[in-house]
Amino acid sequence: MLSPGTLELTTNSVEQTHRLGVHLGELVEAGDVVCLSGDLGAGKTAFTQGIGIGWGASEAVTSPTFTLVHEHRRKRDGQYLYHVDCYRLRGDADALGIGLEDMFHDESVTVIEWPENVREVLPKEILWIDFSITGDTQRQISLHGIGERYRTLVELFRLRAISG
Repeated sequence: MLSPGTLELTTNSVEQTHRLGVHLGELVEAGDVVCLSGDLGAGKTAFTQGIGIGWGASEAVTSPTFTLVHEHRRKRDGQYLYHVDCYRLRGDADALGIGLEDMFHDESVTVIEWPENVREVLPKEILWIDFSITGDTQRQISLHGIGERYRTLVELFRLRAISG
């Protein structure tokens, strides 16, 4: 039995993973921090691209692997979505060096890939999403809301994912 604020889903294609990201993007708000954990090729970037679309990014979301951080702006209100790739970071000092903590404020949404590499710098309350490869195109996606805002976000996402 899953606890409140926890949800497990299975997708059978990149398109389904992307579509779930769109649903989450429609729900995230300024100040939200979404952490995506999983092996290479598990669907984190496809999911984030969907978040960007649902959130309203004015340009396509791409992987920030070599630049570490991409900023995406939403035209309607000037809000930012930060897409951070922490794959090459090795701890707190590296995270602080790229200004990760500065991204955790009320005017932006922050999506972090490879958050396990910077765990000590993360806010206490976050949405943690684990991605697992379970087949050629099949992925297991587990959402864990840590804190009241994120438990509520998981429940809203559950309703959106089921109806969408």
